[in-house]
Amino acid sequence: MLKQIRHIFLTKLIVLLLILVTIFINIPVLSLAKDEDEEEIDITSRIALIYDRASGKILYEKNGNKQTPMASTTKVMTAIVVLENAKLTDTVTITSKAASMGGSRLGLKKNDKITVNDLLYGLMLRSGNDAAVALAIHVGGSIEGFADMMNEKALEMGLTNSHFVVPHGLDNEGHYTTAYELAKMADYALKMDKFKEIVGTKVATIYINGYAKQINNTNNLLGSVSGVYGVKTGFTNGAGRCLVTACKRDDLDIITVIIGADTNNIRSKDTIKLIQYAYTEFEVINIKEIIEEKFMEWKNINEGRIYVNKGIENKAKLYLDELQYTKMAVKKEKKDKIDILPTTIYYLEAPVKENEILGNVKIVIDNEVVEVLDIYLEEEIQKKDVLEYLKEFLLCLDF
Repeated sequence: MLKQIRHIFLTKLIVLLLILVTIFINIPVLSLAKDEDEEEIDITSRIALIYDRASGKILYEKNGNKQTPMASTTKVMTAIVVLENAKLTDTVTITSKAASMGGSRLGLKKNDKITVNDLLYGLMLRSGNDAAVALAIHVGGSIEGFADMMNEKALEMGLTNSHFVVPHGLDNEGHYTTAYELAKMADYALKMDKFKEIVGTKVATIYINGYAKQINNTNNLLGSVSGVYGVKTGFTNGAGRCLVTACKRDDLDIITVIIGADTNNIRSKDTIKLIQYAYTEFEVINIKEIIEEKFMEWKNINEGRIYVNKGIENKAKLYLDELQYTKMAVKKEKKDKIDILPTTIYYLEAPVKENEILGNVKIVIDNEVVEVLDIYLEEEIQKKDVLEYLKEFLLCLDF
């Protein structure tokens, strides 16, 4: 009995000593297990995101779908609407409303004359709020009319978490977006040659009333960080320091978004961290080729297993819906963990229409579903009629 008590006491003493040692040498218990909620990148800004332009997928996000003011990054949408609704050669006469705009300015005065082209440079490089209002009035008739055009465009683009009140981005109730939707706007805009040319320009010469004026891009990463080719800076008290950046190295083309940085230095540092993370951790693969190959392997085995009752043809020919992108950035450690999970009907009752959905294929990367594609019937299968049954009966007779 005494021996047992001594053994229990010694066991408890050893456990206590181990706990004390762990505390004093600062080794956390179960330190080998990584906290799933731990951030992969040390980002100070309150909102951050990396967007893969090839696939439209998010590679990293911190509050990426949270509605937020977005300051002058609003001007990405302003430029989209202008480029799609105005001629670059149009001359704009500056109104008193545009000339009196505060905040960052191009320096326009009432009755100044300037082309839409030069206003766009002033909008995106100098971040001129006066240029934004001038363009809005020229294209939309008023700030309110232009905001309606911006919102219509947002809906057309499927941006359900964005709403615009002004063309410049100064804080206004009801004026917001998300980092994800802002990245989608930038991606859309960068497909326009003129927009890409403007935001990729470090220094430009514009003309006001025929006089030349040189303006510099406010994006300090342009020309200083490898692969960076745009897009837009921003700041208001409500949004904090913001920066949308496009960067391309080899096949990997990304857009990063920072919103809510406390200083310009933090904004730049956090953007560089996102860029470094993307190019260290991710690799571009031909996802379409991989999926088509895997589906063909599955189809060769399973297509013949589908039975069509009462059909002239008792076999179904299948095809897979088209993947809307060819390439995709995936984590290097996961590029060999891509698979498909097909689900389909194995019994059909004729008639079956052409292009009928018979199932779907889940595309998974390391057990995470990244896309779902439908499986369709390639050709119509008609139902047997009396003559078909008679023909089969005659063929079965042994003459």
